[in-house]
Amino acid sequence: MNKFMKNKTNAGRLLEQAGISYGTYEYEPDEKNLSGEHVAAQIGVPKEQVFKTLVACGKEGIYVFCIPVMEELSLKKAALVTREKKIEMVHQKDLLGLTGYIRGGCSPVGMKKKYPTFMDETAQLFETVTVSAGVRGLQMEVEPTALMKFVQGTFADLTE
Repeated sequence: MNKFMKNKTNAGRLLEQAGISYGTYEYEPDEKNLSGEHVAAQIGVPKEQVFKTLVACGKEGIYVFCIPVMEELSLKKAALVTREKKIEMVHQKDLLGLTGYIRGGCSPVGMKKKYPTFMDETAQLFETVTVSAGVRGLQMEVEPTALMKFVQGTFADLTE
């Protein structure tokens, strides 16, 4: 990976400290269009390899899900992998307080607290995937197994 940025985010610093190789893609965020499809087009990476980070909750706690940007999280599958009866998305207004990140800049790396993290199993089909680097306008490219090992996450079938 050869696209490194001078200004590192907290997520990037954490990966670097752990000895995990990553690259970054800078893009111009559009406040009116924070879709992952827009991000994929901006950075020139196939949309199947661009993953969005979603935060959801159940009775037992908060959970993080990384899924391809063109897919929808299956709340039933999310409940199954978390062993919860019901999972629902965290309200956007609560995201910053829970994670330290805002919508469109939420990374699975470096959240305020360590939450159980799950990545859609399709990530394993690729040598690398991209996830938010923790700010709007910056994606980081990383090997999915290394990412899940770092966040102590699990691959699972998560999409509709």
